[in-house]
Amino acid sequence: MADILVIHFQMAKNNGGDVEEVTYPTMKKGVAYITFEDPEVVENVLKKDEHRLEDKRLSRYYPLKVTRYCENVFGSVTSVLNMSIFKDQFVLEDLIQELKKNITALSFGHLQSNGHIFVQGPFPAIKLLKDFLLLKAKSLSEKDKSQENKPHQRPKRRLQQQRLSMETSNFTPDPAGEKQVVVLDTDVYHYMKYFFLKKFLVNYDVVISDITDGEITTVYLENARSRSGARQVLRVKEEIENQSIKLHNSLRKERIYLEGHTGDEKQKYKQACETVKSHYPCVLVIPYDTHIDIIGNSSEIFEFTKEVSRKIQSQNIQLERSCSRGCCK
Repeated sequence: MADILVIHFQMAKNNGGDVEEVTYPTMKKGVAYITFEDPEVVENVLKKDEHRLEDKRLSRYYPLKVTRYCENVFGSVTSVLNMSIFKDQFVLEDLIQELKKNITALSFGHLQSNGHIFVQGPFPAIKLLKDFLLLKAKSLSEKDKSQENKPHQRPKRRLQQQRLSMETSNFTPDPAGEKQVVVLDTDVYHYMKYFFLKKFLVNYDVVISDITDGEITTVYLENARSRSGARQVLRVKEEIENQSIKLHNSLRKERIYLEGHTGDEKQKYKQACETVKSHYPCVLVIPYDTHIDIIGNSSEIFEFTKEVSRKIQSQNIQLERSCSRGCCK
């Protein structure tokens, strides 16, 4: 099928061009992703009214629904690591090399003299980095316990452990495990909260609260009862983390900008989104003062925004006709 798709999208009659890569099969049944070498070819392919997949290896022709591939909801995160807390136990350059080897999806900047280093990469990889460093810190803590005959080393390491915890999160899980924290991309969390969170909690006695800081949302999980429940809290945390990874890989976002529009025009866009929403049950619409975010899978949100645009254009045409009739009177 991948070969057949390459042939189709390279043919001149399909407005095609050189194909760099075909991804098929994918996580979504019946969907393939085509990457072209020239961005202009993408625009030409989208202009073609109808795509029919035909090949002698196929029993019949198949109509193709071709849409633009949208960017990930959360492309990358930039973070600053303070590695100086490890300088007494590790050679920082060697530790950075170990991080690069174990988490290849991340890009690391230059290690500064104060121990700070810039890191950039996808959100799940940043989370993996956090877990890796916490594991390192835990190993240091265990060494402290096994070296009680060296009290002069303990206070400094304990302070370093506290600094790491503070920089990682302002919420520390209690020893009983009845409190947990999850850090998520805000858009992913909004989508999860709208479509999945109630299902997660229906069988668990867990209370969830959240604090949003721009593109990052910190989710706090706590057992609703005073005793037991640690397993339930941990189970909900694992389900949220697993679901967030799936959503991060599949969700895309389109944005309708409202800047420069009047209050009435903004309201028309929001009403149009609400009307179209009934045809796209798996799409999340988040209205803001300056824009509207449309979150869902790539093909659906692309069609969603096109339908909203058509509705707005239709309303404008009707308004112009109404004004024209008014002038005639």
